[in-house]
Amino acid sequence: MFAKAEEVVFSAEIGEAKMNEYKLQEEIERYLNGEMSPEELKQFELLRKENTAIDAKVTEHRDFTKLLKQYSDRLALENRLNAIHDEIDVHTLADELMVHPSWVVQLWRNHHSKISVAASVAIFGILSVMFLTGKMTSQDSQYIELRKEVGNLKNKTEKINQKLTQNGRAERFANTERFRGTGFAITSNGLIATNYHVINGADSVYVQNAAGKSFKAKVLYTEPENDIAILKIVDTSFRNLGAIPYTFKKVESDLAESVYTYGYPQDSPHFEEGKVTSAVGIDGDSLDYQISIPINPGNSGSPLMDSRGNVVGIVQAKETKLEGVHLAVKASYLLDAIHNIPSDSLTKKINLNTKNTLAGLTRVQQVKKLNNYVFIVKVYQ
Repeated sequence: MFAKAEEVVFSAEIGEAKMNEYKLQEEIERYLNGEMSPEELKQFELLRKENTAIDAKVTEHRDFTKLLKQYSDRLALENRLNAIHDEIDVHTLADELMVHPSWVVQLWRNHHSKISVAASVAIFGILSVMFLTGKMTSQDSQYIELRKEVGNLKNKTEKINQKLTQNGRAERFANTERFRGTGFAITSNGLIATNYHVINGADSVYVQNAAGKSFKAKVLYTEPENDIAILKIVDTSFRNLGAIPYTFKKVESDLAESVYTYGYPQDSPHFEEGKVTSAVGIDGDSLDYQISIPINPGNSGSPLMDSRGNVVGIVQAKETKLEGVHLAVKASYLLDAIHNIPSDSLTKKINLNTKNTLAGLTRVQQVKKLNNYVFIVKVYQ
């Protein structure tokens, strides 16, 4: 009988403790929801200061409620991502990416925010599993471990995003580049001159500046008979170049006149200088100059400059049949090609620069200024 009486008393104490616990939870919720009267609020704040256990429970309850709210928000985002996923033809994308790896970068540009959100959904998916399996409790140690896990996942996500961004441009052309040449700006808004043979047969064209940044371009106009092509940068990340520092020479250069070129036979820019050795090309062709500057693969499309910094031609090719003969299309033909671009192909009228800011500078200073206006042209099939 005595043992049974003790059990009854003990059970009553447990029941009272549970009632007190429930009551405390209710009060905490009223406190956090702003449902207490000013007098109740004042008393509860005093209780928190005097009782560290109650203060800890309030903090835990607030943090736990915040996590649940975040989890609810992520569920809504997950539903949005599922809808986006349903709109994407994954198999078609996979096939296309095998042929054009550069499109991975375009996919990242268009959907990087969605990819980042997907990573966030994965993080909070872990939270939900932990909650549903009882891993998330009100114990301080487990709550701290949970926060550490979320922090680790966030760091991993950020590293993945950084790697995608860095590799997107650095490895864009790793497998599909067919040919390369050089091009130079004719307007500040992204019109680029190069040789027709550089871009002939291209499925896609990119230009890369001296800083290593690549931009999508389209072939705006061509004159195959004169080996001239005009490209237009269409990449939304491209920014106006500012005033072009050189002008285009309308009259022909003189025999023995000093000229130089600046282009990309390799990944880094190369400077070469020489003379105009003939006012006509092979078999008396008036299209070209013959020049003494050594021409290497990749130099095609480079600007041919005079000592004052005028563009006098476009470096064209090396004539392999004749030793030491190198050619450049005259600037007058380039000017004609620019004027021949159909007006319906342009968003606004082309206004060529008429002020040469290279004149009077040393050759070193001229080349430094050219650096921002000469591009690698990369062609893909």
